[in-house]
Amino acid sequence: MVPVRISAKVDYAVRAMAELAAAAPAEPVRAEDVAAAQDMSVAFLLAILSDLRRAHLVRSHRGRLGGYSLARPAAKITIADIARAIEGPLANIRDVSLRDLNYTGPATALIEVWMAVRTSLRGVLEAVTLADLVAGRLPSEVNAMARVYLDEERRRGRATPIRSARLPGQ
Repeated sequence: MVPVRISAKVDYAVRAMAELAAAAPAEPVRAEDVAAAQDMSVAFLLAILSDLRRAHLVRSHRGRLGGYSLARPAAKITIADIARAIEGPLANIRDVSLRDLNYTGPATALIEVWMAVRTSLRGVLEAVTLADLVAGRLPSEVNAMARVYLDEERRRGRATPIRSARLPGQ
């Protein structure tokens, strides 16, 4: 099975939105400053910001003091909102709607597996807001899932050099 993949574009978009969420609410942030803070290409970031603006997640401000700001409060924007603005559905199965998939024989139940994958992704990405991310206080169910991941990696004997893993209970 092909793993679920979070594209560089979605990763950059979430990181850029976190920079905007961390900024003073009334002060736009220049794309160049966001790109420098997150070590990304300005040209790539500008394309991403354009997608986010079309999705009404950011506002652009013109002029000498211009830049970008969130279009609504950070607590009202989820990671899922950002991912959908950049790439559409959270989990895409062969670019076909789940309603249009038709499996037969021993693969009949596979549609339910794909439904569960989508539900799982939604459960995480819709639970985390930009405000949660910036504050470093993720919902307890997300922390629990991250702990499961870290425990599985340790059991497999893999070093996990995750710098930001500030999970409660560790």
